[in-house]
Amino acid sequence: MASTQPSELLFSYGTLQHPEVQLDTFGRLLDTEDDVLPGYTVDYVEIEDQRVVDLSQQSAHPIVRETGSPLDKVVGTTVRLTPEELEAADEYEVVLYRRVSVVLASGRRAWVYVSA
Repeated sequence: MASTQPSELLFSYGTLQHPEVQLDTFGRLLDTEDDVLPGYTVDYVEIEDQRVVDLSQQSAHPIVRETGSPLDKVVGTTVRLTPEELEAADEYEVVLYRRVSVVLASGRRAWVYVSA
């Protein structure tokens, strides 16, 4: 039997923090903890997937790019997801994003969606 315990840590800095996006994508509101992603900077991309635009109410979404500079950082939150919810997050994110594993300022390892 598959575990339904949220075991995956995801760093969120954009629309996955919105309650309406969480309810649609995961079927629940997520508990969040503040954290920081060092060595990255935020940019914005135009989203062409109308479903995502309608859900988020935004056509321009933030996207992070690695800089490697210790001066750069992205402020966001972490959420715990089940493996199935992480797959749902993958489906929500458009092709402009890819999921990578990073170490946050807290020292925790988490997934984050970065520029593809």
